[in-house]
Amino acid sequence: MLSITAEKRSIFGKELKSERQAGKMPVIVYGDKKDATPLFVQTGEFKKLLAKAGESTVVTVKTESGDKDVLVQEVAWHPVTGEPLHADFYIVDKTKVLKINVPLNFSGVSPAVKDLAGILVKVIHELHVEVLPMDIPHEIEVDISKLINLDSQILVKDLKVNKEVKVLNNPDDVVAAISVAKEEVVEAAPVDLSSIEVEKKGKKEDEAGVEAPAGEEKTDEAKA
Repeated sequence: MLSITAEKRSIFGKELKSERQAGKMPVIVYGDKKDATPLFVQTGEFKKLLAKAGESTVVTVKTESGDKDVLVQEVAWHPVTGEPLHADFYIVDKTKVLKINVPLNFSGVSPAVKDLAGILVKVIHELHVEVLPMDIPHEIEVDISKLINLDSQILVKDLKVNKEVKVLNNPDDVVAAISVAKEEVVEAAPVDLSSIEVEKKGKKEDEAGVEAPAGEEKTDEAKA
């Protein structure tokens, strides 16, 4: 089983900045009717753990007061650097079933995409399942090589899951399908020639009351 070592934490808020700079990440361990416990883990170790376990694999948190089996929950990330800032660890009871979302992993090559210029549409990205903590799959495989024709679909009931896993999604929900790109032809609107104003050649009438340039001869009406 995957594991990570944690140490006690007694600082919070703005005081955490220096600890983060030193490579520590604050976490909270809670659940199983126990009080929440603030801890520190090494940021680098947590990133490695998360890459392997994700949020659907039970891991062991090793502490001075004993080991705890947990699921990683609610990871907060820095908006600029992308570094993890905080995480919740939810304590699980190995004897009680959990309702949890398990990510789907789309693999293979679809003939409908490769040979028929179809577009792969992923409708569902995770399955909602009921399972004992130790039987939670890290991910569930979706073989898109089964999408042969442009009307091919993969349904929830087509997925292969272990017998220990009870899928809660509707069996007939579409997981993946093929879409056909359609060319959109935009028809140009007819031009109304009568609405086009043709500018007359020669001098414009001084409708806006602009004075004639100096030196130009005024009309008889202006002289009167």
